[in-house]
Amino acid sequence: MSKNRVMVVEDDSDISTMLRIYLTGQGYIVDVAARGGDALAMTKRHLPQLVVLDINLPDMSGYDVCRELRTTTRTSHIPIIFLTQKDERSDKLIGLELGADDYITKPFDIEELKLRIQNAIATAQRGKQIDATSGLPLGGLIEEHLRTLMQSNRDWTYVDIKLNNFSMFSEVYGWTAGDEVIRSVTLLLSEMIDAYGTPDDYPGHPGRDNFVLITHSNQIDTLLENLTSRFAHDIKQHYSFIDRERGYMLVPSESGETRVDLMSMSVGMVGTRTHQFSDIREVTELAAEDRRRRRSGDFSAGAQDTSFLTSW
Repeated sequence: MSKNRVMVVEDDSDISTMLRIYLTGQGYIVDVAARGGDALAMTKRHLPQLVVLDINLPDMSGYDVCRELRTTTRTSHIPIIFLTQKDERSDKLIGLELGADDYITKPFDIEELKLRIQNAIATAQRGKQIDATSGLPLGGLIEEHLRTLMQSNRDWTYVDIKLNNFSMFSEVYGWTAGDEVIRSVTLLLSEMIDAYGTPDDYPGHPGRDNFVLITHSNQIDTLLENLTSRFAHDIKQHYSFIDRERGYMLVPSESGETRVDLMSMSVGMVGTRTHQFSDIREVTELAAEDRRRRRSGDFSAGAQDTSFLTSW
């Protein structure tokens, strides 16, 4: 089972250290930030499955952090549990109005907090359809976001991203190694959005070897060129030295051994600058068709080719 990542935003080092030790012992990956600005920066590097957020922070209030997370497309789905010394009804209402999922008052029962964290993550993954490994929205939320955009007047591009030979890699190297690839692609997408996208860009994870990006960027060519070239370079670290050197895996088969190339990334896209869409299925099918048509322009671990990129 994939480990869920929890971010603790708390300036009291005794409390944050206690929570880090306890939650790590419960099987979570725990990030700790003492300042609101640090927490917002950290979510760009590693998307957590839940945020435990103190209201009283030295640089900005927890309410401001919550507001920023809720109004940023990439982090709007993350469950937030407020942690505070305040016990006033008005304070709780402010947090809930901003979109917090739960509220617990200091001093707190750590077992109660553990259960609240478990329940909030389970609810998010079940009801809001969040992938447990990547922390990204699954198909239902992606469709909901597309439906909203199709009713707006904004220009956007839908990018369909496929990891070729991922299933065979997972079969040979194991499910955990596959999870590490997923997490690395998630981080890479976040870095590309930060560098070339917009705050409203929306990454998703509809299938284990399939990612999507709905972007408002006017640098889409640059974004995709860097995404695919970085993937081609970085993916090698997930293979053994022998496989990296020869550029392929040898997989046992009925005829002996079959050669399987290292993973590559295929990308297809479609957008409002060139198309008018009548429904969501048209968007996804056109992007998938474009990806398959451009398959010969894949960026593999052994070679790069930017010919698939289109000027928008």
